[in-house]
Amino acid sequence: MLKQALQPLIDNSTIILIMGTMAGEQSIAKQQYYANRGNLFWKILFAIFEEEFSTSYEDRKALVKKYNIGLWNVLKSCKREGSSDAKITEETINDFESLHKQFPNIKYVFFESKAAAKYFHKHTIPQEGITYITLPSTSGLNAGLTKTEKMEQWKAVAQAVFSKLEG
Repeated sequence: MLKQALQPLIDNSTIILIMGTMAGEQSIAKQQYYANRGNLFWKILFAIFEEEFSTSYEDRKALVKKYNIGLWNVLKSCKREGSSDAKITEETINDFESLHKQFPNIKYVFFESKAAAKYFHKHTIPQEGITYITLPSTSGLNAGLTKTEKMEQWKAVAQAVFSKLEG
């Protein structure tokens, strides 16, 4: 079944871009990033910024905006049954060259999984002046690490935010 990426949550203040591979079934249905309750993305993001967790998507969007974080998917479209990145075929990549021209303040790209990084590097060339970091997937399907272990690695996002604020 053909899947289409969600619209990017990016604006001119975006310094950090977090990119997943392709939105899962529930995210596509709700048109919300990381909508599956089994995904730890929002819990981890609120925790690393020491903010009170909220299930409201408006609060979640406000959190990423507050810290100059954007969200997008590496893939523009793909064929996939279910939500597993392992089942992706016939992928097309989003237009990162145009994105970086439109939003030149992006200095960090964090891939939300090894699969996101793999598809990005397979189809495009990293831009100069941008730091690329691969983090462990927050998906419930990634049982290889505990929530605490994932959170430790995801603290790199908060460190990037605070280093830019101080710089």
